[in-house]
Amino acid sequence: MKTLSVMKIALTALMIAGSGVAATALIATPASADVATSKALVDAAKAKGTVGEQSDGFLGFVHGAGDAGLKAAVDEINAGRREVYGQAAAKNGVSVDAAGQSAFTNVIFPKLSAGQYYRDASGAWKQK
Repeated sequence: MKTLSVMKIALTALMIAGSGVAATALIATPASADVATSKALVDAAKAKGTVGEQSDGFLGFVHGAGDAGLKAAVDEINAGRREVYGQAAAKNGVSVDAAGQSAFTNVIFPKLSAGQYYRDASGAWKQK
């Protein structure tokens, strides 16, 4: 992958920084009206160590599967991220997986707060 492509993916991925609010907001559905609620639920779950960031660029459950509301919030944010990664992949001639991994490496991981969980490429959950 060219350096320019990595930079384009990283810049596109800036839209999904944090919990993915901007990415989710790109999708024009009734569910996007609840983006702030989803972000708040996910942020609280990340602070508790229930939800973490994965090396593929998506959110995952560190412990259990959470309640229905939290699962819906994670699914909503991941759907928004999937859309953004798909757009970045198409623009840069890479796979969606590569776009998600690039977003994790260049945008998401650096913004994780100390104590938050992330799943590395080997599948192990770790605290930053």
